[in-house]
Amino acid sequence: MNKEKKAADLEILSYLKEYLDDEKVRKMNEYSAHGKTSVLSHSLAVAKMAYYLDRKFGFNSDKKVLLVGALLHDFYLYDWHDAKLTHKLLEMHGFTHPMKACENAVKDFGIDKKTQEVIKCHMWPLTFKHMPRSKEAMLVCMADKICALKETFNRW
Repeated sequence: MNKEKKAADLEILSYLKEYLDDEKVRKMNEYSAHGKTSVLSHSLAVAKMAYYLDRKFGFNSDKKVLLVGALLHDFYLYDWHDAKLTHKLLEMHGFTHPMKACENAVKDFGIDKKTQEVIKCHMWPLTFKHMPRSKEAMLVCMADKICALKETFNRW
């Protein structure tokens, strides 16, 4: 591992350590996100990707908002594969999990409004009402798409 990557990983960890030590966050490892990737592994990948994009394009975002929002963007704590099948489009997991993740993050960690926005907006444009309005929210939204696509194709 080169020095720059190691320094980046240490900075990311410095923002996320308290969350990664939390029992409920570790529980995210029990659920599958895309293919064989756990929700926790996916969320960490999104945090690293958002951090990378932020640095690569010089957005100079609020690192705490960016990284905590990325880590908790899928903090819904249930197996969506086992969810009751519904034919009501807006009740499907893809539409509802950002709000559930945000509710859980507020309840368990008292996250601020800007971090809440990051979580609520990460599924845009699917959740068309919640359009990213900050650079942190847009970075996490993009990072989530990149990581989900990679994880989906890596399962075959």
